[in-house]
Amino acid sequence: MVQMNPIVGDLKGNVRAMTRWLKEARRAEADLVVFPELVITGYPPEDLLLRPSFLHDTRWAMDQFVKQCRNLTVVVGFVEEGKARSVKPTTRLVVPSGPRPIFNAAAVIHDRKIVATCHKTLLPNYGVFDESRYFHPGHQALVCVVAGIRVGVNICEDIWYQDGPTRDQVRCGHAELIININASPYHKGKSAVRERMLSQRARENGVMVSYTNMVGGQDEIVFDGNSVLVDSKGRIMTRGKVFEEDIIVADLQFEDTPSRLVVAGKPGKRRVAVHYPIKKVVATRNSRHQEKKAIIRHPISKLDPLEEVYLALVTGVRDYVRKNRFSIVVIGISGGIDSALTAVIAADAIGPDNVTGVFMPSKFTSRESQDDSRALMKALKCTLLTISIAGVWKQFVTLLAPTFGTRPHDTTEENLQARIRGTLLMALSNKFGHLVLTTGNKSEMSVGYATLYGDMAGGFAVIKDVPKMLVYELIRYRNRRAYKQHGKDLIPVRIIERAPSAELKPDQIDQDTLPPYDVLDRILEAYVEEDRSLPEIVKLGMKSQTVRGVMAMVDRSEYKRRQAPIGIKITQRALGKDRRMPITNRYVKH
Repeated sequence: MVQMNPIVGDLKGNVRAMTRWLKEARRAEADLVVFPELVITGYPPEDLLLRPSFLHDTRWAMDQFVKQCRNLTVVVGFVEEGKARSVKPTTRLVVPSGPRPIFNAAAVIHDRKIVATCHKTLLPNYGVFDESRYFHPGHQALVCVVAGIRVGVNICEDIWYQDGPTRDQVRCGHAELIININASPYHKGKSAVRERMLSQRARENGVMVSYTNMVGGQDEIVFDGNSVLVDSKGRIMTRGKVFEEDIIVADLQFEDTPSRLVVAGKPGKRRVAVHYPIKKVVATRNSRHQEKKAIIRHPISKLDPLEEVYLALVTGVRDYVRKNRFSIVVIGISGGIDSALTAVIAADAIGPDNVTGVFMPSKFTSRESQDDSRALMKALKCTLLTISIAGVWKQFVTLLAPTFGTRPHDTTEENLQARIRGTLLMALSNKFGHLVLTTGNKSEMSVGYATLYGDMAGGFAVIKDVPKMLVYELIRYRNRRAYKQHGKDLIPVRIIERAPSAELKPDQIDQDTLPPYDVLDRILEAYVEEDRSLPEIVKLGMKSQTVRGVMAMVDRSEYKRRQAPIGIKITQRALGKDRRMPITNRYVKH
């Protein structure tokens, strides 16, 4: 099972990487090698699939990879084109990708020949998924004989449903092993849900399940790996690394266990309804019975939930920077907890030498913020630039004074400071080619507590999907890790203990405008992630007036979020692809 990190659109690079993994598989004396879903193209290829040239080059890349599969049986995810359909000129037909259908497919390759393909039957079209836009569903299930063993092959979503193709592959195709290939994005708690599902599917069908997942970051989504092999009783046999490329090698032994035979059925037993006709193909009839080297693999333990989230953020930053060919990132450092967490994640992801912090004090910036910013960047061993905005802000205020007249100072003058800072960060980006990482968290982005073209300006929003209370937990987790390794904290404790403040006016704190963050986060989880109504949220123990105010802030801030940079998804429902709300919207049901 090859847990690989492809790059979307890098067809030649992906094939080269896959060929290197084949060498590892040969050294391991593998009979069967499995790659993730759509590994040839990377996932998700999105509207690249609408380009005929991309499909042509994908076919070429697949052909090149097939030539590398000498003396091996390989399962690989790719895009397969169907036969062109004739459409009458007078007929208006809306179908994915034009008159020639394409499929999210898996190929079984044996000794440099494609012996069978199957198509994903259940196309996810929720959350970050948009597969019905591009692919047609398959209607058959594949069982392929490999080294004398009946192997059912299916793709990602196909295994999540009890009545999916797995059931027919076992009951009607008598599969002894299910190979499921995946590009399953991460969110907090996903791996545990996934393993419970796989154990259930293995137990109810009495079949062994191999679940090979992709790893790495692709724009706002992150793939965690966590590939697993499950025995017919639902027990985890072996597990892949988390957020790391890995090759998982296992010896599988098969016998006709009573539990499997009951589910699979025999001639003469009661007939079962077939949802997916079985296509049966033989790759190799006989097993190679030569002696092989013993497999020595250290067990992979499950991660602490906070460590898992933290590594997801590190992986997302590392791959976004690397895959988009940036070298250095620049971050506005304020002395607050959000910019501190962003800087620490960046330093862990790409190295402290590649992280530049910019401290931009105004007349309202405290001495504590300055000292804490310096202490943080020194501890991280990152570069810190200091550029005062006090004079520039004063000039802006003076310039606008004749137009503003006698109107009192308000959020306009406050937001000018954030916009000056955003302009300076983008100037550094333009001049040196650095990537600006923004520092806003999910709580702020949900309610619009951020300045458009100010602290929202940048190329990648690292903690955009991290609620404020989770920010605190992640900072404490990283400090615990630092203390365990080096005997001292990495992030100054005062950054954690001080009341959050934008410092845009004297004595300002976030709670002047927002409810306490623990209350705010509970309301946002209910409203943004769970779509609960006002009465339902109030029943959770919240004050009606507070809930109503938060819901109103969320609704009227959609225009800001639509213009925000993308950020790493770590919750079940992130802002952006997961939650698509109209900006012009008068629906209110509180």
